[in-house]
Amino acid sequence: MNIAIIANDKKKELITEFCIAYCGILSKHNICATATTGKYISEATGLQVERLLAGTHGGSEQIASKISYDEVDLLILLRDTGNDAEYAETELNLVKLCDKGPVPVATNIATAEALVLALDRGDLDWRLNK
Repeated sequence: MNIAIIANDKKKELITEFCIAYCGILSKHNICATATTGKYISEATGLQVERLLAGTHGGSEQIASKISYDEVDLLILLRDTGNDAEYAETELNLVKLCDKGPVPVATNIATAEALVLALDRGDLDWRLNK
């Protein structure tokens, strides 16, 4: 499965800790992430991460394109809700694309954990037959 990860600046430490905790599951899948997020994840876990552009320089749009072309099976989008205005339109677009996909999307750590555990159980294997 192809997992895309975006974490706003205030969520980078949280996503890194998450990836450390679930490294065993994530290592079985293809991961792409925006530049700095991908750097943090790969350095902390040793996971292979396709690093796209920084989110503010088009990385979020690259992930949106991958979703549009059905190249993403799961999106983890950890947002800084205290700074809603800065990325709100881009994030809303990503969620809309996932709804249209349909691509499971997590916008908080609890949902990310639930989806990664579901992925490990095979609950998302329906994405393979899309």
